[in-house]
Amino acid sequence: MTLKARGAPPAIVVMGVSGCGKSSVGQALAAMFDADFVEGDALHPPASIAKMARGEPLDDEDRQPWLQTICQTISDTRATGRGVVVSCSALRRVYRDQLRMAGPLHILFLNGSRAVLAERMRQRAGHFMPFTLLDSQLATLEVPTGENDVVTLDIDRPLVDVIARAGEAICRVGGPV
Repeated sequence: MTLKARGAPPAIVVMGVSGCGKSSVGQALAAMFDADFVEGDALHPPASIAKMARGEPLDDEDRQPWLQTICQTISDTRATGRGVVVSCSALRRVYRDQLRMAGPLHILFLNGSRAVLAERMRQRAGHFMPFTLLDSQLATLEVPTGENDVVTLDIDRPLVDVIARAGEAICRVGGPV
């Protein structure tokens, strides 16, 4: 499948707190729809990565250069004529609004229970985000209720099911064909 363009090539942002599966779902969607995948965590400035690794949550000021880089990456990828899938926590509405400045988006919110998120974070190795920041992420999260370009997916199920539902959700809202 490919992303069908209506104007600019489509962009999908896979959002949610740490441990929800943004990267796994995003990579699968990019492969499914022949789009580029961008790992949002890789776009954090080194100072922000170091801050999170120390167990300190980011604030709005810390996130601004990161969000600007993601917006620019979406715009640059679209300019090549390709669709793009980006993993990005996008925890607050103001962050999602900033991302929307790159053009129309499909946003998938991966929502799960704290228990599932905690278990996933405990099991992963080699990620800079420590489990101790889960509660600060949940406290920062503004659930995207009423945002027309957001589809919420329950992650309290096997990853293969989440990926299938994510693909179906994007097809339903008119992106990929």
